Amino acid sequence: MSPFTNFLDRITNWKTLLFLLVLYVSFPAYWLKNAEATMNQLAGKAIGPIDLTVGFDPTRTLTMVADYGPAARAYYTRVELTTDLIYPIVYSMLFGVILTMLLRHLPGRWVTLLPFVCLLFDYLENAIIVTMLTSYPSQSIPVAVIGEVVKLVKWLLVSTSIGLILYGLMLNVSGRITPIKS
Repeated sequence: MSPFTNFLDRITNWKTLLFLLVLYVSFPAYWLKNAEATMNQLAGKAIGPIDLTVGFDPTRTLTMVADYGPAARAYYTRVELTTDLIYPIVYSMLFGVILTMLLRHLPGRWVTLLPFVCLLFDYLENAIIVTMLTSYPSQSIPVAVIGEVVKLVKWLLVSTSIGLILYGLMLNVSGRITPIKS
């Protein structure tokens, strides 16, 4: 096992899970919700964040950057460099702790590290978004294409992490592995 999986083993318990769950819920319920509302208000219309778009459409991304306007672009940049640097840590830790609780008795524990690979892609996506926001009015299709690829990989990794959590829950409920004891 890696030092990081050992670290996850040491911190994984019900108190850590509850703390991370409460912290996680605060982001979509308050921090990110308010950030999106402020961004839309500054833009004068509902655009939403690039981070949450699904699919591969670099032209849409560049249009969104233009549609934000200067105030929303500046605000979105601040959100990407503050709130959206903390949120990936929170969800990665939460997913890592859940996967550790569910799968700690199985070989192949490397899957508990998958949420942290997602964190790296989320950070790369944030850097690309900040680049597009701060370089406007200059727009680059290659940067938007790379951003869309990174975003797709991020969503694939998030979906895979959630799928592994559901798989671990099914194994625990079916009794195929030792039930959660943390």
